[in-house]
Amino acid sequence: MKTKKYMAAAAALLAAIFICILAGTQMQDQETVLEFGMFTGSNWDVASANSYVIMDKAIEAFEKSHPGVKIHYYSGILKEDYSEWCARKLLEGDLPDVLMVLDTDFSRYCSLGALKNLDELIAGDSGFDESDFFSTALNIGKNSGHQYALPYEVVPTLLFVNKSLLAKENIEMPQQDWTWDDMYEICRKVTKDTNGDGILDQFGTYNYNWLNVVNTSGAEVFSENGGRVNFTSNEVYAALRFTKQIYDLNQGQKVTQEDYNNGKVAFMPLTFAEYRTYKTYPYKIKKYTSFQWDCTTFPAGESGGNTSEVDALLIGVSARTKHEKLAWEFLKQLTYEKEMQMDIFRYSQGVSVLKEVTASEEAAAIIQEDMDEGERVIDSKLLGSVIEDGMIAPHFKQYDQVINLADNEFTKMFEENKNIDSTTKIFQRTINSYLKQ
Repeated sequence: MKTKKYMAAAAALLAAIFICILAGTQMQDQETVLEFGMFTGSNWDVASANSYVIMDKAIEAFEKSHPGVKIHYYSGILKEDYSEWCARKLLEGDLPDVLMVLDTDFSRYCSLGALKNLDELIAGDSGFDESDFFSTALNIGKNSGHQYALPYEVVPTLLFVNKSLLAKENIEMPQQDWTWDDMYEICRKVTKDTNGDGILDQFGTYNYNWLNVVNTSGAEVFSENGGRVNFTSNEVYAALRFTKQIYDLNQGQKVTQEDYNNGKVAFMPLTFAEYRTYKTYPYKIKKYTSFQWDCTTFPAGESGGNTSEVDALLIGVSARTKHEKLAWEFLKQLTYEKEMQMDIFRYSQGVSVLKEVTASEEAAAIIQEDMDEGERVIDSKLLGSVIEDGMIAPHFKQYDQVINLADNEFTKMFEENKNIDSTTKIFQRTINSYLKQ
């Protein structure tokens, strides 16, 4: 009798175990895994100790609001390895459902059909309003007029000013609406031999180049599809002549990063990410400790504006995702949810892509809290206008090669004192022939 009882109990136990296993299997079958592609560190090539904090918070919040959904990502992928990692996933037909997209990859992924066109998802979502974004940032994720990615974090390039050097020379900080003429006068005054050895040791600019100037000239250099360049407009000629004027002030001497680090240079372009990093402890100790510095807009040409180049880290959805609705919801969690976007200020070095978040007192307070007492923080209104009125680099695949060729050509032109008009016309014909290939 006891044997039968034992056998019945064992059978019941086995049945219970089987039911638990079956239930667990069914729960696993019901669980949806959304793959997310991301890299560690900063997109802006500055130190970052919080690269996972924002994403882990966003994932936790998303999984809590979407029971049965898990977000999976591979940790430890460096930015320099990320493009190759994505390319391998693309070849294997296993691109993540949602993924960060580097600017160097965006146009290629669009042309390969790897990214989902988001137009219908945007139009069909009454809880999503494109006007909440900085329009410039949103346009970075467009290709041929269609939205293929949303901006997650945006960074403008600004002009950084050695306030100590200007004060020593009795020069006031430039106004936000200053011009090329204003900049030239300041550079002319500060460029000098300060120790009497016959060699210049104080300079106006470092790393301020023809492209920074062209961006403020009002010129339209590239056609919409990148098939042609126009370096021979009056605006570009004016920009190149101004760049040559600034170059000639240095009398052929090479200005270096060390010169700026040592407080010997008045102006240098830096990204806002670098501003936030090197204005704060401990990175400030390692960089610009010998002088006070701040940032301002770029000077404007006669036909242009105080325009900065704006860059963004994009996030898109795989065209082959099997979880379109969830992928869209997670994309919105990262780019459109206000508390998530405030974390850009808390844990990253960039700027939120949402106008309301960037203009908020909370964002200003977050930036201020890491600064030394008495340090001026860039005005949020100025920051917003710099982004909204900024310009974005073209997406066509030969863009970087064209810029590198132009850098070499124009630097040689300045060094050898060649005629700007004739040299530029010849160079334009060469570049347009290259783009036709």
